Amino acid sequence: MYRLLVSLLVFIGALWAVSVIPTCTNPQAGESRVKPGIEVLMSEKLDLIKGKKVGLITNPTGITRSMESTIDVLVRHKEVELTALFGPEHGVRGDFDAGAHIETAFDPRTGIPMYSLYGQTRRPSPEMLQNVEVLIYDIQDIGCRSYTYIYTMAFAMQAAKEAGIPFIVLDRPNPLGGELVEGPMLDLDYRSFIGYYPIAYLYGMTVGELAAFFNREYEIDCDLTVVPMEGWKRSMRFEDTGLPWVPTSPHIPHPLSALYYPTTGIIGELNTFNIGVGYTKPFELLAAPWIDADELAAELNSRNLPGVSFRPIHYRPYYLHFKEELVHGVDIYIIRPDLFKPIATQVHMLTALQKLYPDQPFFETQRHRSFDKAAGSDQLRNLVLEGKSAKEIIDSWQDELQEFEQIRRKYLVYR
Repeated sequence: MYRLLVSLLVFIGALWAVSVIPTCTNPQAGESRVKPGIEVLMSEKLDLIKGKKVGLITNPTGITRSMESTIDVLVRHKEVELTALFGPEHGVRGDFDAGAHIETAFDPRTGIPMYSLYGQTRRPSPEMLQNVEVLIYDIQDIGCRSYTYIYTMAFAMQAAKEAGIPFIVLDRPNPLGGELVEGPMLDLDYRSFIGYYPIAYLYGMTVGELAAFFNREYEIDCDLTVVPMEGWKRSMRFEDTGLPWVPTSPHIPHPLSALYYPTTGIIGELNTFNIGVGYTKPFELLAAPWIDADELAAELNSRNLPGVSFRPIHYRPYYLHFKEELVHGVDIYIIRPDLFKPIATQVHMLTALQKLYPDQPFFETQRHRSFDKAAGSDQLRNLVLEGKSAKEIIDSWQDELQEFEQIRRKYLVYR
């Protein structure tokens, strides 16, 4: 029975990764309060692409309110010629694992050339753009600096500038809302594809606002047009929009996953913990074989962190870190998303681990550089090792964060 259960769960996980099944509470277009950029483009701004050869950067998250693919919308329109598809990490159809290099191919559904921007190159080459007169970006973001899609966008903006073609961003909601700005800034000495520009870890902008920020602040200077959403407000989390949610990657299965990802994702880079990836709750857990689950839960609950509670948990991951090994830790319950602070919570978890288990070398791993890249520098790791309190660590980046917020305000489109 146990083997049957494991096999069933692994099979379900594989379906998420390969099929990328949409999930939503209000699947009918008429029930949605927010109209995404693709629909605004087709109903009000078709002149931007009418009669032109169009390249599209997208993945399964590029859909209308009725869950029709942006690819299909453009292919179907008689006055639009879709000539090239470009896929970020996980691919145009979402059928690749995190970090997997993807080769150029032809889309099996449409026969259109499908170029990978997560393989031999991270940006469209001049050859890829030979048959493209305008380049469109339509991908759902999760509002987090370490998610690679926003750098696929930035590099494509650079390529569009060099090719002398317009670049269009079809805007979509930030699932965290437009008001949550938190975490350390990126030190350019730690620049990578999970952190390329010095922005806050949680930047509180839509992908369209972020594109305008990148374009001016970092002097990309491409011919940029952002097609805005209709009906979106900064106070809205994704659940408030009425839009269908398609997993942005295999381990972001529902909108709340976007809030869990920045809660444990930096810690997860160490590979010395299981954070629920490989189990049924990706990014919602923190566990290892040597943790006392009751002790860690009591320590974290005693800190009275806003919007969150911790429950002791014991489980065996089905794959990845500590596969089939019994681990112990905490199940993270976000009970008030409006109050919850993901980065502050992650800092508290790190300082609690350092306090309770000072002899556990969980930073002593070949992956500590990946941790630093995700965090934006080695500052977080060093301050934890020095025994600094969570408050001292969080306070250490507030001045830079305030400077970022002042610049960010110039690019906010929605109220």
